Amino acid sequence: MSAPFDRTVTGEVDGTLGQDAAVSPQAGDEERVVESALRPHSLHDFIGQPKVARQLALVLEGAKRRGRPPDHVLLSGPPGLGKTSLALIIGSELGTSVKITSGPAIERSGDLAAMLSNLSPGDVLFIDEIHRIARPAEELLYMAMEDFRVDVVVGKGPGATAIPLEISPFTLVGATTRAGLLTGPLRDRFGFVGQMEFYEPGELQQVLRRSAALLGVELTEDGSAEIAGRSRGTPRIANRLLRRVRDYAEVEADGRVTRDVAQAALALYDVDVLGLDRLDRAVLEALVVRFGGGPVGVATLAVAVGEEPNTVEEVCEPFLVRAGLLARTPRGRVATEAAWRHLGQPLPQGGALLGGGTAAPTHPGPSSEPLFGA
Repeated sequence: MSAPFDRTVTGEVDGTLGQDAAVSPQAGDEERVVESALRPHSLHDFIGQPKVARQLALVLEGAKRRGRPPDHVLLSGPPGLGKTSLALIIGSELGTSVKITSGPAIERSGDLAAMLSNLSPGDVLFIDEIHRIARPAEELLYMAMEDFRVDVVVGKGPGATAIPLEISPFTLVGATTRAGLLTGPLRDRFGFVGQMEFYEPGELQQVLRRSAALLGVELTEDGSAEIAGRSRGTPRIANRLLRRVRDYAEVEADGRVTRDVAQAALALYDVDVLGLDRLDRAVLEALVVRFGGGPVGVATLAVAVGEEPNTVEEVCEPFLVRAGLLARTPRGRVATEAAWRHLGQPLPQGGALLGGGTAAPTHPGPSSEPLFGA
């Protein structure tokens, strides 16, 4: 049974900060409309995240058998991994409405109180980027989550009074990309916490096959493997690349998405075999070619590529570090051996890596150097 998804309050999250749209994990307004058509509506149709999906299925089934709303749910992980999809699935599985808002959109406690008072029994309230909710609203949320009650303050100063307002039992689903920014009292009030992980290529191929069927795209097995390998382990990026490759296939080829068509299309959109885009490669090339592999400060690196330091640090570096192409050290950013090889650059003489040091041994072992200086 599908449930209506009500978007009562909307708020914009951080933009792509200059990253090429093809491999940005953030979604724009138009893309969210396309995503809604591709979202699964049940846990049975949800692909990937097997541990979280299995745990969540038990929580929901137990709540339905008891006839009570399930515990509040916190979904944590990088953008584009399916947190919003799971929140909507929770409402669909329970047969209730889902009210959608975002942390930045809740600026005052009164905004949250009005939203909570309009919930029907058993409704699901989904707050995206919940770590960015205003502190007064967060404190109001404590009592609502535990006692299904909010105190509305009337008046100011010594004459102010708090009027208790009972609200219907509900389930809060919070999504965050930065769980470390959640306060302890808020985090402890969630009965279930699910940590979303990056997808394996095989799982992304399943996502692509399902999306291709919904979009009416003829996708071959090698074509899906090519797209999945460049999707950074993120379903949102995989679906976006599929749509771009579909455009290329319909205009420049016979409409079938094969490996050759996918390679040609992704080359046109500046997405290489590892999923790096133009800005990612610019950062790596500046680090390797201009600065000899580093170490170099992030501000200097940002000037070299013509971007803001926050763009380099928050948009490019996470994937480059995860891919093993860049390392953060106390002295600055340094390129790994994999970065030199990916760019086709010869390694420094003597195998100097990581900013002038020798290559690290493949297997750890005893060192001839003293552990501490005399």
